[in-house]
Amino acid sequence: MRDIFKLDWILLGAVFLLLAVGLLALWSISFEDNAFNAGNFQKQIISVVIGIILLFFFSFYDYRIFNSFSTKLYFAMLAVLVAVIFWGTTVRGTTGWIGIGALRVQPVEAAKLVLIIFLASFLSKKKNQLSIVVRTIASIVLLFIPIFLILKQPDFGSAAIIVGVWTCLLLICGINAKNMAILFVIATLSLSSGWFLMKNYQKDRLVNFIKPERDPQGSGYNVIQSIVAVGSGGLTGKGIGHGSQSQLNFLPEKHTDFIFAVISEELGFFGAAFVFVLFGIIFYRIKEIAKKARDNFGYLLAVGVLAMIFLQVLVNVGMNIGLMPVTGVPLPFLSYGGSSLVAILASIGMVESIHLRKASAID
Repeated sequence: MRDIFKLDWILLGAVFLLLAVGLLALWSISFEDNAFNAGNFQKQIISVVIGIILLFFFSFYDYRIFNSFSTKLYFAMLAVLVAVIFWGTTVRGTTGWIGIGALRVQPVEAAKLVLIIFLASFLSKKKNQLSIVVRTIASIVLLFIPIFLILKQPDFGSAAIIVGVWTCLLLICGINAKNMAILFVIATLSLSSGWFLMKNYQKDRLVNFIKPERDPQGSGYNVIQSIVAVGSGGLTGKGIGHGSQSQLNFLPEKHTDFIFAVISEELGFFGAAFVFVLFGIIFYRIKEIAKKARDNFGYLLAVGVLAMIFLQVLVNVGMNIGLMPVTGVPLPFLSYGGSSLVAILASIGMVESIHLRKASAID
């Protein structure tokens, strides 16, 4: 228990404050006809509790153990993703959930973390054995299968996040500009191939995100309402429970994809700025922990988690203000969704484990 005081409590404090903001926003939009609909709010609290338990479990669990069985995790992840294709539950056009009794789990969220572990392990083990070009080609082959399975669901947003994390890890490993340009072309072509696996409504989202007004009652509706909600909050917001777009149900998917719009409308610019400051603290603390990691695996693992969280924030906020297509990427710590929240909190636990076991720390 004495090691609990050695955790990075600045990082944890920022995480817990974001969780509180997310719960507050979810509570405010859980009223229907002046009656509190506790369903989503209670489920999110349960997810928060489970996620925090896993956060502390992984904090005190030696992250280096994952390095030894990362390959087994990789193939187990592939098996689960294949199972999703054949036996998954379809929600809003995406077959990405597996039902376990009354519980519904989205395996792709855990797959992101597993792939970070696997890539960190693979790239660190092969550092002194293979050139960066050979490692890059090998990682492309290993990444292609899970990306293909994720695009088959289809989940373009998660696939893009994984490709982004992979790119960040390769940059960290020292790939040069020429090879990076080649990789960019390969990644663009790979993700573009996902176009043929998408449903029509997903294609409409990508086409209309630049000019959502061309289909204001269809695929452009979500973005238009989100932009209105963000802009109407002003400096101080309309107050908790008083956002017209969110409370009158003009804003769709307000508890998941567009939770940032709810926060901006009800808490205003200052509330949104507070959220960004907390994310900035999280990014800075993970960066510092990565720099002090005792081995290359820990360094790449922390960088991978940082890239995953940063890219999800970038894409989700971009969705909410009309700069990114709506791809269903959740906002870390804030969006409703047990699978995403638990996976993100577990990843923070792994970062804390790296912090505890940095050079001159505990073994």
